[in-house]
Amino acid sequence: MKKIIYSILLFSSASFMTLTSCRQNFDEINTSPNNPLTAPPSAILNSATKELMDATRGVFSSGRMFLPWVQHSAQVNYTDEDRYRFRENVNQALYRDYYLVARDIKLIQDMNSNPETASAASAYGSNTNQIAMSRIMLSYIFSQLADTYGDVPYYSYGNKDADFQALDVLKYPNPKFASQVKIYTDLLNELKGASEMINTAQPVFTGTYAAGDRVFNGNSTRWKKFANSLRLRIATRVKGVIPSAQTHINEAIAAGVMTSNADNAKLTYQTVATFAAPFYVGFVVNARLDFQPADTFVKALKGEKGPFGVDPRLQKMIAPKGTSISAVANNSYTPSSNLNDYVGMPYGVTNPEAPKQIENNRTSNFSNAVLRADASLTFMEYAEVEFLLSEANNWNQTNYLNGIKASMENWGVSTSDIATYLLTVPPASAENVISQKWIALYTQPMEAWSEYRRTGYPAFLLKPGQTNNYLVPDESGNMTYTFVSLVSGLTDIPARVTYPINLGTLNPENYAAAQTAIGGDKMTTKLIWDKN
Repeated sequence: MKKIIYSILLFSSASFMTLTSCRQNFDEINTSPNNPLTAPPSAILNSATKELMDATRGVFSSGRMFLPWVQHSAQVNYTDEDRYRFRENVNQALYRDYYLVARDIKLIQDMNSNPETASAASAYGSNTNQIAMSRIMLSYIFSQLADTYGDVPYYSYGNKDADFQALDVLKYPNPKFASQVKIYTDLLNELKGASEMINTAQPVFTGTYAAGDRVFNGNSTRWKKFANSLRLRIATRVKGVIPSAQTHINEAIAAGVMTSNADNAKLTYQTVATFAAPFYVGFVVNARLDFQPADTFVKALKGEKGPFGVDPRLQKMIAPKGTSISAVANNSYTPSSNLNDYVGMPYGVTNPEAPKQIENNRTSNFSNAVLRADASLTFMEYAEVEFLLSEANNWNQTNYLNGIKASMENWGVSTSDIATYLLTVPPASAENVISQKWIALYTQPMEAWSEYRRTGYPAFLLKPGQTNNYLVPDESGNMTYTFVSLVSGLTDIPARVTYPINLGTLNPENYAAAQTAIGGDKMTTKLIWDKN
C-alpha cells in the first residue's frame, strides 16, 4: 500500500489521528506522479518550527495573552484581554497547535527509529542525531504546555510510563493528563538523554538538507548546547520541587551550555509575506493595530521604573511616538535621543478609555526589529543562560553583567553604550537579575511570565487594585486610574491558563481528573514551582 506525503491530523483530547488515503483505490487517485511519496525529515522540521513560532508568537496567543500579562505590551482595543479575560478560541488554538506540532516532531523520531524507514531517513543525516534533535524540540514544546496549564497529556521517547499517553490516538484515544512532577522529571531526563545521544562529529542533517533546519542549520554542537541550556532552565524552575533538579543544574552546566549569541536558538523569517514573521503579518499584512509597547516596559527602559537608569535598548526595541506602522516595517524612521519621544500605552485601562490614549499620535509603536518581515524569534538565547548561571552561582555579578551585555549585543546596541550602562547598573541580586531577564525576554513573553510567577520579579509590574499615574510629556493625556482584574479572585498576574473548555467534551473523564489533581481549573491555581 502506498503512503502519501500529506496526512490529515484530527485534534482529539490532545492526541491526533493520522489518516492515510488507503481506502479502496484512493492511494492511486491521491498519488501525484510529479511529487515524492514521503517528506524529508528536514522539511518536516522546517515546517514544524515555523508553525510553532506562528502559533505561539502571533498577535493572538502572544499579543493578546502573554505579552500584555507581563506588560511588555498593552491593548489599544479590547482591553478586557489586558485584564485577564482571554478569548477561549485563542486558548483552544494554542493548545491544539502545540500538539499538532508535537505530532510532526514525533514523526521525525518515528522515521529514524522504525527499521522500515530508518535507512531512508539516514540519507538526510544521522539517525541518532535526528532523534536527539526531536527529543529536544519535544521537550521544549511539553515544557511550554506544562508551564502554561499544569498537568497535561504527555509523551516521552525514553520513558514508557503508563501515564504518558499523548500523541498515540490509536492506542489512547482519551489520554491521561500526566502530573507536573512526572512531566518535569522526565523532561530533565529527556534533555540529558538527548544531549548524550548527539554525536557532535556529525551534523543533524547533511548537505543541502541542513537548510531545512532553520534553527541551527544542522549544527549538532549547537543543538547539544540548546539541550543543556534548556535543561538548566527547567531545572532552575523546579529547584526545590523536583528532588533531582540541583543535580541536573550541575550536570547541564558541566555538559556545556550556550557561550555566545552565536548559540542562540532562533528562527529567522523571510521578507516574502507568505513566510514573514507573525507580527509583521498581523500588523502590516492584516492591519491588526490592536496593541503597542506598554507604559510599564517603556518606563523601565527610560529609567522611570526599577533601579536601572536609561537603557540603550530603548531605541532598539521601541519606535518614537507617532511613527507609523509602515515606517516601522520599512525601517524608514529615525530613532530619537529625546526620552520624551518614547511613550508607552497605559496598561489595563477600560475599553472606552483606551482609544483616547493614542490620539494625536502620542504613543509609541514597536521597533523595526520587532515588526520587520524577516525578524528573528527566539526559542532560547545566551543572555538568559548567563542570568541562569548568575542564579546558580548565588547571584554572581560576572554572569549578571554578561547577561546584560549579551542581550544588548543581540539588540544591536553599540559597544560604547554597553560599557557605559554596565558601569552604572546596580549590583546582582535576585530582584535585579530577574528584572534584567524580564527586559531581555522582550518578545519571549511566555518565559517572562513563568519567571514572574516563580520569583515575583519585576516587583514594579502593575497589579490588580493598584493605581497607575500615566503622564504624557507635553500632552493632555495625563490620567490616574486603578487597574481592575476582570477575573474574580485574581489579585496578581494569572497563575496559569485554564484548560480549553472543549476538553470537557473530547476527553471528559481525564479532563475532570486533571482539574481535581491540580486543585481546580482556575487562573489562580498555582503550578508546583510557583513560589511567588
